[in-house]
Amino acid sequence: MKQRTQEILADRAKTIPILSFPSTQLLGITVRELISDSENQARGMEAIVKRCPVAASLSMMDLSVEAEAFGAEITISEHENPTVRHGILESEADIAAMQVPEVGAGRTGIYVEGVRLAKARMPGTPVFCGVIGPYSLAGRLFDMGKLMLACYDEPEQIHALLQKCADFSIRYIKAFQTAGADGVILAEPAAGLLSPDLCEEFSSAYVKQIRAETAAEDFVFVYHNCGNTIPLAESLLGMDADIYHLGNAIELDKILPLFPEDKPVMGNLNPLLFRTATPAEIQREVLGILARCSPYPRFRLSTGCDIPADANWENLDAYFQTLRGFYKKESEDF
Repeated sequence: MKQRTQEILADRAKTIPILSFPSTQLLGITVRELISDSENQARGMEAIVKRCPVAASLSMMDLSVEAEAFGAEITISEHENPTVRHGILESEADIAAMQVPEVGAGRTGIYVEGVRLAKARMPGTPVFCGVIGPYSLAGRLFDMGKLMLACYDEPEQIHALLQKCADFSIRYIKAFQTAGADGVILAEPAAGLLSPDLCEEFSSAYVKQIRAETAAEDFVFVYHNCGNTIPLAESLLGMDADIYHLGNAIELDKILPLFPEDKPVMGNLNPLLFRTATPAEIQREVLGILARCSPYPRFRLSTGCDIPADANWENLDAYFQTLRGFYKKESEDF
């Protein structure tokens, strides 16, 4: 296990939730202002680190930014995470003609600069960038339903599309590395819709390529999938990610036995609870996951996916307080 991975995981009472958009509340700005300004992003990351006992700082987990760089139309609101409104591909000819953009297109340059500024502000804190996975990006460029059918009907065309997506991801991650990022969380949620064989062919193979092309000493590669990953465990393990981050679509204690001791697994509190629940309900849910999963040394608590911008900060505080309290009591009992 990489030295930096070991350092990040050393304290089980510290966590890496996918926490970026709620920084808007700490800064008194809108989502639009956050995603459009690298200085705001760096300030937001710093504000979260100052308030929350996190093991690493996470840049934006924005699954629209790469699609926008390719030319997709996105929806931006003041208080909701941005989403893709319409892709750019309608036919095989469109796939052939599609050009891989340079890093800096759309908002990608803003996000890279945000990581550079955040690292300058917090030199002692590991800083992770967020990047969408190749199959999930393809689904935003080419209708997800059409994409799945084309995997059967026109696999050569989809492989061409996925290679272009992977090529951009490699360039994007390398730009983040140059900016000082200590790791990446690669989000591939759409792969959770695939069968094990299709996942291996149309997602995992390209994730392996991205990992290999961006591998660097102590650069931490985190694979995130919030779909039904239990049937996909073998394919996921073949990626050899440093850390696996899994969502609340599964019972995490059912997949933990499938992972070896040297493969940390993070998850998987439902992030929407931070918007809808009470602090007492958050405490109950956190303790339930910890009771089921903490016996596995490779487990670390996190959220199952991205925490919405309008999350209740009292609920976020309850999450961190409950986690610290659990491991403090465990240490005292030991």
